[in-house]
Amino acid sequence: MEKLLVFMVMLASCYAETQDLSGKVLVFPRDTNKDHVKLMTPKTSLSAVTVCLRFKTDLTRNYALFSLATPAISNDFVLFKTNNDGVMKVHARNGGADFLSLSFPPNNWHTMCTTWDSEDGISQLWLDGKPTVKKFIHSGQPINGKPITVLGQEQDSYGGGFDATQSFIGMISRLHMWDYVLSPQEIRRYEEDSNFTPGNVFNWRALDYEVVGNILVEQEVM
Repeated sequence: MEKLLVFMVMLASCYAETQDLSGKVLVFPRDTNKDHVKLMTPKTSLSAVTVCLRFKTDLTRNYALFSLATPAISNDFVLFKTNNDGVMKVHARNGGADFLSLSFPPNNWHTMCTTWDSEDGISQLWLDGKPTVKKFIHSGQPINGKPITVLGQEQDSYGGGFDATQSFIGMISRLHMWDYVLSPQEIRRYEEDSNFTPGNVFNWRALDYEVVGNILVEQEVM
């Protein structure tokens, strides 16, 4: 079997130019309150959000998948798997909703898309092709301010406040973020990796990111 191409980043911080990560995964190999990946975007106002990603883990404790903070609000948009079986918490503008009765078999790849619209405050989660019910989180106020977006940690303060007991261990791939709510048809195309429109906030095929700590970039093996 052809040896995997591995880029190991051991420096405390390393800035990466825009890169096409097609066919690659980010590997988070340890409990830590330091290691994370920071995503960069010039956008400073988001009236709606869709985040899609694929992930794999064997964790049974809580962990953060995606954490977007602004100077005013540390939980401006957060995807957080709780200790409770089958529960994913979605935060928007410091509000939150628990999506229940979900299935996260360990050591399996999962595809997840999450939407939120500031106009009506409604959020929905799609996990492995199945949509959840829609739940109200927060309305009437878009996300404003320069965002700091982190993978692998949950921000309790703007750009920091990490807790090792909430860190992610596993792999993340194919992350995209849009500043609008994707239609069910477009979400299906993302899930099938079939001619979907790449994210206009974060695009896995042209990603500006910074690695802090011991994070690996490997070839994707499904």
